[in-house]
Amino acid sequence: MSCAQTIQDYALRSLGYGERLLPRSDFTLCEQFVLIGSGLIWNIYFGAFALILGFFVATAVALGKASPITAVRKPAEWFIFVFRGSPLFIQFFLAYFLFIQLKTVSSFFDPFTSAWLGALVVLFLNTSAYTGEIFYGALRSVPKGDLEAADAYGLSGWTKFRRVTWPTMLRLAWPSYTNEAIFLFHATTLVFFAGFPAFQQRGDALYYANYFADKTFNPFIPYPIVAFYFILLTLGVILLFGGVNKRLNRHLAAGNRPRLKLRPTLIR
Repeated sequence: MSCAQTIQDYALRSLGYGERLLPRSDFTLCEQFVLIGSGLIWNIYFGAFALILGFFVATAVALGKASPITAVRKPAEWFIFVFRGSPLFIQFFLAYFLFIQLKTVSSFFDPFTSAWLGALVVLFLNTSAYTGEIFYGALRSVPKGDLEAADAYGLSGWTKFRRVTWPTMLRLAWPSYTNEAIFLFHATTLVFFAGFPAFQQRGDALYYANYFADKTFNPFIPYPIVAFYFILLTLGVILLFGGVNKRLNRHLAAGNRPRLKLRPTLIR
């Protein structure tokens, strides 16, 4: 089978299109690259949607933690504490067990026992907690002079938050948020080890890498391919978030614009 035919058969296999049966023997390098790349679509799906949804929830959580009202502040503090204080893998395990139990009560929870939704919910809640803490720190660091200037211009309430507080908070938080985004995409590989099943072998990148490693008894080809794809994905995140960072700091002189400093999370 030519590489072009392999791409045609397996490029979208993780989404249910193309050849259903996985290759059984005589694995080529092209097959491994194509199938692992196909599985990467799911990693991008998990990371992208968790980031988008978590961004807005994190903003609300940060505002809640900064609220002087105890009934608002305490739930936000506990939400951050629980999801930052427990390992992500354990969260996957407990969530899957919870969704299985809820499934016996109502069929509404059936989709939550699948990876495409259940694992996404866990990643969404986890990144919301971490990002909420990042945004909270940035919110407390907003210069008082900016807020006083907004008051002097007669801005208040929602207008003040939308035009002064929120943009400044994002500008201060963005470098740390970029690191959180990179870690989140890396964390999507944990979905393979979680209890959430892959429907009809439509797994993520690590699912296919493990398949090839088991069949060939040689992990030194498929796993480096996974690393290669995630390095490319990380570069894409850096370029995207770097562009947003420039946009957020466009009002500053070129020499005063902060640059993104990537600090990989070694322990979480």
